[in-house]
Amino acid sequence: MRNVVKILQRRQALGLGLAVSLLSAAPFAAAQSDYPNRTIKLVVPFTAGGSSDLQARLLADRLGKLYGQPVVVDNRPGAGGHIGGKSVADAPADGYTLLLGSIGLHATYGVFPKLNYNPATDLKVITVLAEMPHVVVANPAVPASNLRELTALARSKPNTLNFGSAGVGSSVHMMGELYKQVADAPITHVPYKGSAAALSDLVAGQIQLMFENPPTLLSYLQSGKLKALAVTGKTRLPVLPNVPTAAESGYPAFVATSWTTVAAGAKVPDAILDKLNADIRKIEQSPDFRKSLEDQGMTPVANTRDEAARFITAEKARWDKVIRDGHVTVE
Repeated sequence: MRNVVKILQRRQALGLGLAVSLLSAAPFAAAQSDYPNRTIKLVVPFTAGGSSDLQARLLADRLGKLYGQPVVVDNRPGAGGHIGGKSVADAPADGYTLLLGSIGLHATYGVFPKLNYNPATDLKVITVLAEMPHVVVANPAVPASNLRELTALARSKPNTLNFGSAGVGSSVHMMGELYKQVADAPITHVPYKGSAAALSDLVAGQIQLMFENPPTLLSYLQSGKLKALAVTGKTRLPVLPNVPTAAESGYPAFVATSWTTVAAGAKVPDAILDKLNADIRKIEQSPDFRKSLEDQGMTPVANTRDEAARFITAEKARWDKVIRDGHVTVE
């Protein structure tokens, strides 16, 4: 009889435990099923006015209309984008804090040996949003009209030409490092907290060069405040048809693109990440959104989560080599 009582008590305890487990899981499941039901924050880890900021605002507008919920852009520059990246990694794992990621956040963070989080394990990429070549631009006073002349000038006056970037490890920085290596051109890096400040100094002549994204450059090029020497893509940009590629200029190893992602904290449930992936890909299929990106020199991507992960793994291997060969590091 005692054994029967014990068995019944054990079954009751198991049943009660299962009920408690189901009850505690219910609000969590409900939170996923009606996502989103409030404001989403999209963190841009650079200053306003740059390429990442432009893409974030385009996406925030379309995503907000799709969800019927506000999607606000939050600029958090600094540390090559990692102040913003860390804030997303530390945010509640509910899908209401997203990141507009970049090469700096996902592929070149090896320049920071003492980084206080691990982007590879603390962030999950939802999709690669867009890809774009960079443009080598100079202040009009620089006596070079193409890459060959720029390289000759740099070699004749070592480390007197300064190039600005959006921060150490940013795509704008790494394109300059790649050029230094493939062209054996001794130029000096000057990091800023964002491209807008660097461009301001470039126009003023405080620095001489940048390896910048097309969207933030077009107005400067059209007004003659800056001049374009080359683009780093495989083909010429439709918005800059007269600017040769680096390969056409004699530097086939200087072919590279930067890219942006939409990412979230690593603990955000897969169900939410999958929904975001599907919805962002739907947005990128719309002709008006694609044209908005293409008009700025960007190519829409919008791949699956698995495709995005494989792409970033390959890109990290490539840029890790540039970092090692260039001994690029921040203590």
